[in-house]
Amino acid sequence: MTMQLVDGSWGKEFTKALQDDSSELRIVCPFIKVGALQRLLRHHPSRVQVITRFNLADFAEGVSDVAALRKLLEGGAKVRGMRNLHAKLYLFGKSRAIISSCNLTEAALSRNHELGMVIHERAIIEKCLTYFDNMWHSAGNDLLFEQADAWDKTVTDHWLRGGRPNETGGLGDFGVDSGIEYAPLAGAPIAVADASQAFVKLLGMGDNRVPLSVSTLEEVKGGGSHWAACYPANRRPRSVKDGAVIFMGRLTSEPNDIRVFGRAIGMAYRPIRDDATPADIELRPWKEKWSRYIRVHNAEFVDGTIANGVSLNELMDTLKADSFASTQRNVVRGEGNTNPRHAYRQQAAVELSPEGLSWLGDRLEAAFEARGKVPRNRLEELDWPDSSVVPLSSH
Repeated sequence: MTMQLVDGSWGKEFTKALQDDSSELRIVCPFIKVGALQRLLRHHPSRVQVITRFNLADFAEGVSDVAALRKLLEGGAKVRGMRNLHAKLYLFGKSRAIISSCNLTEAALSRNHELGMVIHERAIIEKCLTYFDNMWHSAGNDLLFEQADAWDKTVTDHWLRGGRPNETGGLGDFGVDSGIEYAPLAGAPIAVADASQAFVKLLGMGDNRVPLSVSTLEEVKGGGSHWAACYPANRRPRSVKDGAVIFMGRLTSEPNDIRVFGRAIGMAYRPIRDDATPADIELRPWKEKWSRYIRVHNAEFVDGTIANGVSLNELMDTLKADSFASTQRNVVRGEGNTNPRHAYRQQAAVELSPEGLSWLGDRLEAAFEARGKVPRNRLEELDWPDSSVVPLSSH
């Protein structure tokens, strides 16, 4: 068979191709996430060339990783950037070519229905190699470590300011302009499929639940959850890693529930940088007792009211012990609490299991589709961290 049509399980196809021929790996791909990239690099291809996008808005919105570019450079790969790139082509020596709709993300390699061809026909592979070589020569100079470091700082500083919606366009695109027509992304959502962690941040206490009729925008405004998830002053949130998905869940009354009405991407806690300032406490006095931050960026919230969010009670009724990481582990161990309703008591947040992340992510996406999202211009009107106060350079 010289050509094979494939519509899923691309991770297996890439593994098979690299096992057969890891002499040279050439990649044309707009979006690259570090976890998916590591799948390919663990086969130790001898020579790697990559053409991708150098648009910092892509990294800021989480659809691609600066860390992936650094991982390539550390492995000796050559990387070049092309503006407005959309093509996806993967070449394995001179023995195989893959033309597919999939980017290098975990979702594309493992879960999405991505259509493409695995090609063994020598004449077609030669044409693909010629296509790659022409694009390579048009794509400018090789990426340097110093450039990747500078981009990482620019993107991280943007995240520390909350990932303000109107700022991404000004971050810069450093790819070569080779005449590819610009086509904006169609509202790409936060990339949650590649996250190694996910938490539900519990907003409110048992004695200050809110009715379901409360506006999500008013809840965001009052809590500041568009740029920070707050933890108690006596409990530093050490368990959250960079890139964790933080779902915002508000304790509600009539019925007593926790409604998840938004999500964001979290950043690991760092002392001083992520502690409430006097100005923060003046604006929201309750932060004196809730002064530790998990800073978040690229937050998005269901429009309308808290009632439009997703019920955590429903998640627990459906998945039971598989709702949360701790209860799932305890089932495997055969000891400890396995009741999900006990797992989050007296906690500021609860870590989701992989099944919990998938279930909650799917239903929140459905809520976004049904109700829409709080418009970016409304979020832009809220308060955001002051770059003159936040020690951005300390990261």
